[in-house]
Amino acid sequence: MRNIPVKTFCLLLVVFTALSLKTHAQPAASPIGYERLQLKIQQLDSLHTLLSTQVIGTTVEGRNITAMKFSKGDFGTDATKIKVLFFAQQHGNEQSGKEGAMLLAEWLLQDENQHLLDRMDFALIPQINPDGSEANKRRNGNNADLNRNHLILTEPETQALHQFFNQYLFEVSMDVHEYSPYSDDWKEYGYRRNTDVALGSCTNPNVSADLRSFSNEEVLPFMMGEMQKQGFKSFVYCPGGPPEIDYIRHSTFDINDGRQSFGIQQTLSFIQEGMNGTDMFSENISFRARGQKEGMEALLVFVHKNAKEIKDMVQAARLQQFTYDSTRKVSIQAIHSNDGRKLQLPLYSYKTGNDTLVNVSDYRPVVKSITDVELPLGYLIPKQNTGLLAWADRQGLVRSNLPSDTKLIFHHYYIHTIDTIDFEGDATVDPMAELLAFKEAVDPVNYEFIPVNQFRGLMTVIALEPKSTLGLVTYPQFSYLLQKGTFFPVIRVTKE
Repeated sequence: MRNIPVKTFCLLLVVFTALSLKTHAQPAASPIGYERLQLKIQQLDSLHTLLSTQVIGTTVEGRNITAMKFSKGDFGTDATKIKVLFFAQQHGNEQSGKEGAMLLAEWLLQDENQHLLDRMDFALIPQINPDGSEANKRRNGNNADLNRNHLILTEPETQALHQFFNQYLFEVSMDVHEYSPYSDDWKEYGYRRNTDVALGSCTNPNVSADLRSFSNEEVLPFMMGEMQKQGFKSFVYCPGGPPEIDYIRHSTFDINDGRQSFGIQQTLSFIQEGMNGTDMFSENISFRARGQKEGMEALLVFVHKNAKEIKDMVQAARLQQFTYDSTRKVSIQAIHSNDGRKLQLPLYSYKTGNDTLVNVSDYRPVVKSITDVELPLGYLIPKQNTGLLAWADRQGLVRSNLPSDTKLIFHHYYIHTIDTIDFEGDATVDPMAELLAFKEAVDPVNYEFIPVNQFRGLMTVIALEPKSTLGLVTYPQFSYLLQKGTFFPVIRVTKE
C-alpha cells in the first residue's frame, strides 16, 4: 500500500469528518408537522402586509384550520378582482400538498410575483385535515373521508371549508391531493403510472359546458406545458384500469368531493394529484412538494392572464342558476362513455425501467347522462324531518316562502321497488319511483320551501331526487328516506 503524506491524510480526514457531520446534521427531509406549519404561517403573516390569516374552523381533535388570504386591498371586497381558492391535504397521508402550498405562499410574496395580486384575491388553505396529517392517515379524527363528505357535510373540516367558500363565493378553486400508483394489480399488469402531477377538471354534466370545455381546452394544456418546462411530468388525471382489465376514465362525476362540490356551483374548479412516495409519507418529499407548487403556480399565472374572461364566464353560468327554466334538464344518473377518442397513457414499465406509452382501448372520457329530470321551482321538506333540514342548513341553503304570483303544482314520488345500479364499479340504490300529482291540498305550514334559484340549486336537485345516484339516499344517514311502498317525503314544486 502506498504511503499517504501526513498533511494529505489529515486533510482527507477533515473532509471526511465534515461530510459525515453534514450528513448527520441534515437528515432526509420530512413533512412539516402541524405546530411548525402554524408557526410558519404566522411568521409569514407578521412579515408581509399582503397576507392576512383567518382561522376558518377547528378539527375533530381541536386543531385550527387556517386560511392564508393574499390581497393588495381589503380581501374579497373589490368586485373587479377575481377570487381564487386553493386548499390542500384533505387526506392526511398525502403530505406534499401542504408543503407545496407553503412554497407557493413564499413564492407569491416575492416582489417579482406580487403583480399577480393586481387582478385577484387569493386564498390558500394549506391543510384541511391536520388530525389525519399528524397520524399520517387518510381520514379525519372521526374516521371520515373528507373528500367524500362535501354533499352531506357531517364533518367540521368540510363544514368550515364550505362556510369559507360561501363567505366569498370564489370563482376559481383547486383541490390538491396525491395519488399512489403502487398497487398490486398494476404491478401484476407490468406497468404503473409515473406522472409527477396529474390534473383534472370538472366532469359532472350539470356543470356549465363552457366552463368544462374552457378547462379542458385552455387551462389544463397551459398548466401541463408550464410544468413540463420546469422538469415535471404532467398528464390528465385518469383513474381506473389497469388497461384491458378495467376502463380508464376522467375521475368521478360525483359532487361529494372538493372539486365537483364547488364546480356544481359553476366555479372553474380543478383537482391536482401529485404522485405519493412508496412509503406514503416522506420519500422524495422535496421533489413532490416542488411539483405541487409548480402546478398551483401555473394555475395562478393562467388566471392572472385571463382574469376577466374567467370572471365573466363564471358569472354568466351562475346567473343561469338564478333563472327558472322549466325546460332545463338536470342529470341525476350518468355513465362514463367512449366518444371514439383513443388514449395513449403514459406509464412506467417494470420490465424495462423506462417510461412508455400504452394504447388504451377501453377509454371513457365522456360523462353521458342516462336519466334527467326537469328543473323544479324547488322542494318542500317536512318540518318534522329535522335531519334533512339540518343538512340544508349545513349547506347554507336559502329557505323562502312559496311563490304567490303563480299557480303551483305539487308532486311526490311513490317508491314501487328499490333495485341497484352500477356507479363506477359500486352498486348503489336505484328505486322505481313514480311521480304523482297530489290529490289533496298541500298545507305549506307543515313544510320548509327550498327554492332552486340559488348558488347551490343544482346541487339541491341532485341531492333530493330519490333516483339520483349521487343523492342523499345513497348515504347510510339518509337511507331511511327510501322505503318500498311509500311516498318519498320530499315534495317537488313546479309551475302549472
